[in-house]
Amino acid sequence: MPQVCRLLGYLIFFWSNENNEPIHVHVCKGKPSADATKIWLEDVPRLEHNKSQIPAKDLNRIMQWLAANKNFVVDKWNEHFK
Repeated sequence: MPQVCRLLGYLIFFWSNENNEPIHVHVCKGKPSADATKIWLEDVPRLEHNKSQIPAKDLNRIMQWLAANKNFVVDKWNEHFK
């Protein structure tokens, strides 16, 4: 489970077995799980689901960070899934 970063106490990460899907991240607080919030990294980050129940204020800040740092996250994805 490669970690992208920690932001506002949340872990932003990839699952290593999901390289057959478009680029996306999972977000959670505490122990990562398969049900962690999932965000697609499209032109603008898009929320797939919020199963981690991240409060809207925090989720908005995470989405803004992902939009501003999309190239960084995509580079991390590409490095991991080569």
